Formats: sequence, structure tokens, C-alpha cells
Amino acid sequence: MTSIALIGNPNTGKTTLFNSLTDKYAVVGNWTGVTVDKKVGTLKHSAIQVVDLPGAYSLNPLTKDEAVVAKYLLNDQPDLILNITNASQLKRNLLLTIEVLERGLPLILILNMIDDLRRSGQSYDLVLISQRLGCKVLTTNARGHQGIKELRQQIINYQEVPAPQLRLNYPPMLQQAIRQAAEALEADFNYSPAVARWLAIQFIDQNKAIREYAAVHQLTPLTSQVRYYDAQQFADQIYNTRLAFIEDLLHDAEQHAAQGDSSQLTGKIDKVVTNPILGLPIFAGIFYLMFKLSFEWVGTPLSDALDWFLSVPVSNTVDHWLLQLGAMAPLRSLIVNGLIAGVGGVLAFIPQIFTLFACISLLEDSGYMARAALVTDRLMQMIGLNGKSFIPLIIGFGCNVTGIMAARTIEQPKERLVTTLIMPFMSCSARLPIYGLVVAAFFPHHQALVVLSIYFLGIVVALLVAKLYQVLFQVKERSVFIIELPEYHLPRFDVIWHGTWDKGKGFIKKAGTIIFAGTVLIWLLSSFGPTGFVTDSTRSFAAALGRGLVPFFRPLGIVQWQAISALFTGILAKEVITSSMMVMFHTSSKAVLIAALGQFMNPVAAYSLLAFVLLYIPCFATLATIKEETGSFKWVLFAVVSGLTIAYCTSFLIFQIGSLIF
Repeated sequence: MTSIALIGNPNTGKTTLFNSLTDKYAVVGNWTGVTVDKKVGTLKHSAIQVVDLPGAYSLNPLTKDEAVVAKYLLNDQPDLILNITNASQLKRNLLLTIEVLERGLPLILILNMIDDLRRSGQSYDLVLISQRLGCKVLTTNARGHQGIKELRQQIINYQEVPAPQLRLNYPPMLQQAIRQAAEALEADFNYSPAVARWLAIQFIDQNKAIREYAAVHQLTPLTSQVRYYDAQQFADQIYNTRLAFIEDLLHDAEQHAAQGDSSQLTGKIDKVVTNPILGLPIFAGIFYLMFKLSFEWVGTPLSDALDWFLSVPVSNTVDHWLLQLGAMAPLRSLIVNGLIAGVGGVLAFIPQIFTLFACISLLEDSGYMARAALVTDRLMQMIGLNGKSFIPLIIGFGCNVTGIMAARTIEQPKERLVTTLIMPFMSCSARLPIYGLVVAAFFPHHQALVVLSIYFLGIVVALLVAKLYQVLFQVKERSVFIIELPEYHLPRFDVIWHGTWDKGKGFIKKAGTIIFAGTVLIWLLSSFGPTGFVTDSTRSFAAALGRGLVPFFRPLGIVQWQAISALFTGILAKEVITSSMMVMFHTSSKAVLIAALGQFMNPVAAYSLLAFVLLYIPCFATLATIKEETGSFKWVLFAVVSGLTIAYCTSFLIFQIGSLIF
């Protein structure tokens, strides 16, 4: 099958371009030897396979993601490579381009985000760049779908794209070392001239992946000959030669460089939003507005309307049909009090969740999210991490699983481990249904503020625990945090919609799988007891379990057995907590459940419950990801014990101190 590979630095719009080119994509297992997801799609209206490689700054891997790119070029032979660059950041992006060009595979250089470059007042002689690099050069604006049609046509005619012949003039001694090693590889191992030269350059450049490959395949021309040279000196010469070539190229190709209004506006805004003093309050204010929209202004009215529809017309209609069909009482109870009440009770919170995801997508598309990472970098450094850890933590607000996966970009293993272990303290979207339920019941006039405080409680706990882990694990080396600050954009509706759907569709899928299973489980526990099927849930197994643990939870202010039993099902998935309460209180109405909760606890106990839900044992999917990323059940057990301990202590302090004050 024809295969096209997308290669580029992070934040070049590579994924947006991938989505524009492909009809659909799927995560196909993992790359060989690593747990990085393999994203593969099909070019629209064709059978051409498109492989989206992880973002990389260099083929000399510092992270698992970058190792995937290096090993792909070692072991695979794509028919065409699309090298995506940020047109405004060519000086840095072209360093990777040169490494890929030296591999000798057909390549098209894509200058993406070309609209940003034009707005800045700059332009380049594309013909000159093409001639110097020896490859085709196209411009695109993936966000605006500009240049996609021409690019697609070039991909279809991939046979017409020639292999590049780029050969930089490295210093004489370095050239000699490269030539000797390459000629020996050609003669002794039958490598093509381009591949042999590329292997020699990468080996001399101290590429870890290439050196491992050379050792495994016993490439003696590399392992024996090259070691006699000053490796670090040659590596420096390789970098300096590439950089000088790029600087000369861009100097000659640059046609004018008058700064445009867009760059000036971006600079003015950044002086405010990235200000060392104002940056964090602005960040907090933006998140407060997000929660205001999600829990008060937009999300909640829509959620209430959906809740009424599911709990009244749907529930009553289905119950009537079942009566007409003569269904047995247990079956009616399972469908109406179990599935509709449980699954429907969670689905009622979809408007709030999608509103929040739309806000996050808007911040990402506008360019602010990169500034948020920069603003928090100083705070992260105080606890031994940096902005590179903050980005996975922000992703963890959507889902802890994807946040842990995003931590793969952190170079230092111990720093990556710390980030992985504090990720469950980030308030993922799965917790939103229980937040929405509790704040509507006990804090109706301050819903956004209370939810914001819970999110920041998770961040504070994560930072404090991270500082403790830095000491316990003796973390000394730190990753280098580099991030591009893109131009600000007016967000596009289609981009926001796709971003919202990508983040939120997993929640809907859970409703038909994990939440469904959890609902059936809790219905069984609350509908059966030692005497068999019971109509009174207080005589059920769930009631016995909850009542038995009341003494343990009483110091936290949690004394109703329904809430305690629901916390256990929440280990399956946090959304199941809400559906479990719906089932155990025999209602499919959010309003009825809110009224019932108000009889069992006060606002202080309610906030204690929110804190416990935030911090206690991670869900099964998160625990499985921790095992996959760390390779040890030891850290899974550590996450369970530490999460439960921290949750209990935090909720205990909140309830005890809060009870004294209020």
C-alpha cells in the first residue's frame, strides 16, 4: 500500500493538516518498542495511507515521541514524506528538515501557517528555497483549508516527486569521516549511497537510536572507525554547518521583513497576558469565565432541559410500554431505575461538559494555551518541574489517561514519573457530572466559583505532592522547556467544533460501555439483598456495604450509605458515581436527586465529598495507563494508596476545620 508520512516539529499544525487530508483516522496499536500511539488515516477519496508521526525537534531522540520518528526512518520506506513547518519559524524548523532530506526519500516541504507569515509582513522566494534544498515546496494554511487541494494532488502524483540530493559542505575532517564510513557501509552491507551517508552522519552526530541500531546490526564501519574521532567536536560542527546553511538560505530567500499589524498586536497582548505579575490572575480569571459559562450561563440551562426530557417523557414512556408488555418487576426496575436513571443521569451533563470543552478548544485555537504554559513555567520551577509538565497537566483536565500519555514528551525519566503520578489529581471531565450535581444542590449561586476552587485544589495538591516526590525520588536533572508562541487567531467555528467533539466523544462512548456496565452493577447491588430481589434498597447489598463503612467516612462528613457505595463504583469510571446515586435513590431526575442529597449533608460536608472525589483512587483506565507507562504494578499500587491517603486527609481537614468555622 502507498504510504505517506507526516513529519514536523510540535506546534506546526501537523495534526490539523492530517485531519484536513484524511477522511478519518484510527489509533492503530503502538509503535514497535514504545507505548506511543500510532495514528494512521486514509487520504480522502483514495487508498493512500497517511501516517501521522509524533512531533519532533530532531531525529536525535530525547523523548519517546522523537525516538518513534528516528526509528521509522530507519525501518520503514514511505513513498513520500510531508515535512510540515511553521512558515514563521523556519530557522528552527529547517534543522529537522535537513536531517530528513539527508535520508534521501522523496519529500515535499510544506510551509504551513503561511497566513501568519504574510500578516507579519514577511515572504520568501519559494523557488530559491526549493532549489537550495532540492525538494518541492508548497504553502498551506491548514486551519483555513488553503493549499490543501494542491497538496492532495501532489500526494496522488507522488511518483513525480524526486528524491532529494542535498549534501551540505561539512568541514574536511568531518567529510572524510562521513565518506569513509559511508563507503564501507555500501561495500560491506549493501546500503544505498544516500542511506549509508545518512547513517554515518547520524551516528557521528551521536544519535542514540542510530547507535543502538548500529550495535544490534553490528555495523562495524560505524562502531569501529568513527569512534576514533572527536565525537562532540564533530557533532558541534554538524549543527553549526546546518545552522549556517539555514541562515544563508533564509537571508537570500527573504524578500521583505516589515512587521505587520498582527505581530504588533500579538506583542501588545503578550505584554499583558504573559506579565510575571498579571499572568496568573488572568489565567485564573479566564478559567473562572469558562466555569461560569459551563455551570451557570449556558451549560446548566441546557443540562436541566435534557435532564427533564430523559427523566419525564422518556422514563415515563418506557415504563408505560413495559407495563403494557407485561414485563416482570425486576426487568422494569433494571431498565427504568437502572439504565435510564443511571446512564440518562450522566448523559444529562453532556451540555456542561461540551461547553467546557468548547471553551478549552477556543483557547487552544486562539493561541492562548501556549501562553498559559509559559505563565505557569515559573510556578512549576518552584516545585522542581517546568512548563513541559504543565502541558500534560492541562490535557489531564480533559482526561487523565491522555494527560499521562502526553507526559512522554518529558525527557528525564524521574521527572516524567513525577508528572505521571500527580496526573490523577487533575480534575478530569469524568468528575464534572458529580461536581454539577453537588454544586447545584448546595452552592446554586456560586457554582462556577466552587468548581474553579476544586480545580485549583487539585493543582495545589499536585504541586505540593510533586515537590515531595522530587525529594523522595531524588530528582536532580530537569527537562528543557521550549515552546513556540503562535500568533493570536480569531477562532474558527469548524476548528472549535472538531476540537470539542474529539475531546467529548469519549464521554458519550463511556455511556454505552463503562457507565452502562457500572449502572447494571450498582442496580444489582441495590436491588438484591440476602433475601433476593428487594424493592427497598435499604435492605440491599449496596446498603450493607455503605453502612459498614460509615464509621470510616463519618469524620469526612459523609454519612449516607448511597454516597459511600457510589464512591466504590467510581473506581470503574468517575462518571459512574452520578449514575450510581441515580439508581440507589430510584430516580432519573437530577432535580429529585439534588433535593434528596440536601437532606443528608450540609455545604461543608458537600465540599468535603467533592474534594474526596477529586483526589481518591484513580479510575481503572488511568491505573492501566500508569502501568503501561511505568512498566510496573508497583507504581499502580503507589497511586492507589497515595491517592486514597491524600484524599482522606484533605477531606478530613476540610470538614473538621470547615465545621468549626461554619
